[in-house]
Amino acid sequence: MGRHMTEMLKGTLEGIILAILAARPAYGYEITARLRDEGFVEIAEGTIYALLLRIEQRGLVDVERVPSEKGPPRKVFSLNVQGRAALAEFWSTWSFLVGHIEHLRATSTDAAPPDTAPTGTPKGA
Repeated sequence: MGRHMTEMLKGTLEGIILAILAARPAYGYEITARLRDEGFVEIAEGTIYALLLRIEQRGLVDVERVPSEKGPPRKVFSLNVQGRAALAEFWSTWSFLVGHIEHLRATSTDAAPPDTAPTGTPKGA
């Protein structure tokens, strides 16, 4: 995963996790597996657990401990009212950013021919 992707994910991963939990309650490994199924293969499991802890501390989820056949009880996270409000705010912010970024992309690609560098210097010069 490139540096740009990593930096962008840092700002959006919490919202992505809230979106996953909006569909149904899940425990950490299920969330990680879902992210991998969606193409986010390089996100470390530890990153997900750290975000889940932060989301829990902020009161955005309810947590239920469910017995596990393999080891200690699992923490199953479900989105609560505060979490749904945070998710709605995330989607609103996301829509705003995407709209403005797409507008910038459309206007900037019209301004610079694809065979020139951003400064107007021909590539390779």
